[in-house]
Amino acid sequence: MRLHWSPRSPFVRKVMIAAHELGLADEMTLVRSVAMMTKPNPDIMVDNPLSKIPTLVLDDGRVLFDSLTICEYLDFRAGGHRLFPPPGDARWQALTDHALANGMLDLLILWRNERDKPADRQTAALLESFALRVGIGLDRLEQAAARLAEAPFAIGQITVGCCLSYIDFRFADLAWRASRPQLAAWHETFSARDSARATVIVDGQ
Repeated sequence: MRLHWSPRSPFVRKVMIAAHELGLADEMTLVRSVAMMTKPNPDIMVDNPLSKIPTLVLDDGRVLFDSLTICEYLDFRAGGHRLFPPPGDARWQALTDHALANGMLDLLILWRNERDKPADRQTAALLESFALRVGIGLDRLEQAAARLAEAPFAIGQITVGCCLSYIDFRFADLAWRASRPQLAAWHETFSARDSARATVIVDGQ
């Protein structure tokens, strides 16, 4: 399998954590691919017309995207129902946890793009909206921390962990741990997993 990959993308990291958890990481060839909102990458677009990563090209030429689709495919390839519970309450909860953390990641990337603009081009209402929604999302995750710790490790925990790590990487000024001790403790446990240690987001690559 060939994966369009970047060491800084939290969405790619989600796929790589899943691959490590499922024992499939060695079956992937990682293709360093730069995906920018303002400059579509023609090499990615050969496989994904949206010019987005992660994009997975299977051995038979079929192409899968986005990160959730790829993670579920890897789970199926590894025998099924390891990171995606079977239909029922556990699955709906795992997918909802994923949706919250993945939606927060979407907001964080838009927020970062807005913050990187010159001050006179930034929109205050957008910055306030991003800050409010991410903050309330973190509060919701604090309330869920004990449940996340007790439930079997699944796609929800992977995405929550990637989201929190991305905040540390790009938004250290948020100091989210100060008022969310249970979530901070959960993230420490997440970060100690072999799959998380093998996929730490790094800059300059």
